[in-house]
Amino acid sequence: MLAQASPWHAHALQRTAAAGLAEPLLVPARMEWTTRPGQGPDADVLGPDLRGKRLLELGCGPGHNAAHLAARHGTHVTGVDLVGLQVRRARSHYGRLHNLTFVAGHALHHLQACDGQFDVIYSVFGAIGLVTPEFLLPAIARRLPPGGVLAFSVPHPQRGGRRPSGDDRPRRDHVTLPDRSRLPIARWEFSPDRWEKHLSLAGFWLTSAQEFHDPRAGHWPTTLLIRARRL
Repeated sequence: MLAQASPWHAHALQRTAAAGLAEPLLVPARMEWTTRPGQGPDADVLGPDLRGKRLLELGCGPGHNAAHLAARHGTHVTGVDLVGLQVRRARSHYGRLHNLTFVAGHALHHLQACDGQFDVIYSVFGAIGLVTPEFLLPAIARRLPPGGVLAFSVPHPQRGGRRPSGDDRPRRDHVTLPDRSRLPIARWEFSPDRWEKHLSLAGFWLTSAQEFHDPRAGHWPTTLLIRARRL
């Protein structure tokens, strides 16, 4: 019920209807972190040698990044998404890969319920920024060993001339559906300094913060990419 009440379910429902049947796809040649394909650091932001590592993606969508990491880097990836439609689509696209698992569920609930640890946890316009950071970041930290990597990209807080949040509260945003209608969501839109504060409180140290632009969206930055390590 939680997933079906989510704007992301409505978004996936329209995308699925427009795209038709999900079929097996070729594994993407690179990992994408931004709104502009081909931009950004690819998978190397997660570490120089990922072979054999255990990875968790929070908000995997149709599974493209998880498939790239599993097939091209020899990792064992679990992709979690709130929307069952997305998980079914990801399985249709890439279910043939033996070291790749897709799970339907809330990111925070999955972190609280799963066993063991991961070497890397990442999110690409996924759960981070959409789930209360005071709850989500400590839950992520508990699933990483000391030195484990957390990396995530979020919409840049200054996109379109906005200002970053001045406090720790979420602010109102929206999801634009394929039919161009919009549904409201709450999003935490922090500056790198405020993300660093929340990461530090959860037991991380921020190692890099990069911003990227998409010329199609004007001169404002569109994506913020954060990388941190577990203390």
